[in-house]
Amino acid sequence: MGKILAIDYGVKRVGLALSDEMKIFAFGHSTVDTKNIQQELKKLIEKEKIEKIVLGEPKRLNNEISETTQIVYRFRADLNKWFPSLDVVLVDERFTSKMAQNTIINSGLRKKARSNKALVDTISATIILQTYLETKSI
Repeated sequence: MGKILAIDYGVKRVGLALSDEMKIFAFGHSTVDTKNIQQELKKLIEKEKIEKIVLGEPKRLNNEISETTQIVYRFRADLNKWFPSLDVVLVDERFTSKMAQNTIINSGLRKKARSNKALVDTISATIILQTYLETKSI
């Protein structure tokens, strides 16, 4: 059985999260520099036997697409080109960064650790994936 990979795509950094093999739980994996994403994804997809990719879709509060949404759509096209055998599913990611920041604050980490943007990206990817997993089980 394979896993599901979630991606919180950003211009500078990409947050990654993985499901367990039963596809019940999401676990933060890492944050990767965007310029290295293709190579890192290739390694991760092979190593973890990824079956599907869940990609965070940023939209405005009124559900309209933004410039950032267009960037994510272009990245989705790249994913489809790089990994044609994998489904790439878009998941609404509104509020995930705020939820990730609240999670970090509530974790008791010191202020310096809480300002780690890479940690926010990884937790955001985890929230995106857990949201997807929960909606698929309903």
